[in-house]
Amino acid sequence: MNFQLTEEHLAVQAAARDFAQTELLPGVIERDEHQKFPAEQVKKMGELGFLGMMVDPKYGGGGMDTISYVLAMEEISKVDASASVVMSVNNSLVCWGLEKYGTEEQKQKYLTKLATGEVIGAFCLSEPEAGSDATSQRTTAEDKGDYYLLNGTKNWITNGSTASVYLVIAQTHPEKGHRGINALIVERGMEGFAIGPKENKLGIRGSDTHSLMFTDVKVPKENRIGEDGFGFKFAMSTLAGGRIGIASQALGIASGAFELALKYSKERKAFGVEIAKHQAIQFKLADMGTNIEAARLLCLQAAYDKDTHQDYAMSGAMAKLFASKVAMDTTVEAVQIHGGYGFVKEYHVERLMRDAKITQIYEGTSEIQKIVISRELLK
Repeated sequence: MNFQLTEEHLAVQAAARDFAQTELLPGVIERDEHQKFPAEQVKKMGELGFLGMMVDPKYGGGGMDTISYVLAMEEISKVDASASVVMSVNNSLVCWGLEKYGTEEQKQKYLTKLATGEVIGAFCLSEPEAGSDATSQRTTAEDKGDYYLLNGTKNWITNGSTASVYLVIAQTHPEKGHRGINALIVERGMEGFAIGPKENKLGIRGSDTHSLMFTDVKVPKENRIGEDGFGFKFAMSTLAGGRIGIASQALGIASGAFELALKYSKERKAFGVEIAKHQAIQFKLADMGTNIEAARLLCLQAAYDKDTHQDYAMSGAMAKLFASKVAMDTTVEAVQIHGGYGFVKEYHVERLMRDAKITQIYEGTSEIQKIVISRELLK
């Protein structure tokens, strides 16, 4: 196995690191405190190619591999998980889903703008009574001949108020169960489409999370992705890739907290010496560093599987399951190493700890990842 990154990978990693430090770090605490969406920063992310990294250049994308995407996600997530979740959704869920399964007309109309960051997208699966369970959709898309009549509510939608393109999963043929679900492209401003208030969240407070309401929204038939009834397979396939993005976000949050804790341990003195010289702190740092490296390898393995057209359902789920736990464990320890300062916003680690928790919840909870993994193991 070759663990050496290519020159292109290293260049992408360096560019993402530079962007995170120069553009995202200033103001990140204020954006978190005031739940301010990083609009200017997201625009620059689009200009730099971070919002359509894996999209074919003919549609305005960077044509990069998934490994490059993982590296960039980690660097950006070290500093601002609210910005990286925008990047994750746009890349892994919206752009990838459209490029993989959309018609040429859909790609020309929507993908070209999404890949360049001219607009951003949202993936709409979760509902008040159906989180990651795509089989329990209560949002309906009634077939009216040349259009669908969309009715229902979606919850916890990232980019809810800032997106222009929404991929909505809805039930058309209830009698067919999961085989009766469709995926529709809904545009911002369609009559009957309303956006609820922004959620006041524990973490990733800069990202805009909203409920969406659809009341007799007419969605043209040409906005359906794939054949009639393809929506469930579309959602499952797209989420499998989305897990790699969220695993990378969790990895970045963990490594960002670790770097801060490592630096602080070399500066802070207790009992006359730097706390890094105390064995209790050394043991914490050793565990943190080991777990982060293991999480990084799982993320890169999943990315490699995807790039080489292997089945990445299990490797992606494993990466997300482990990396999200590492993110939570590492950020808690980072706060502990900082002591009282870890509770103070200006030291960043308390924010990273709050941000870490969501990585165990969205794109499927840890329990759902275990179901995915066990099913793959039992095949």
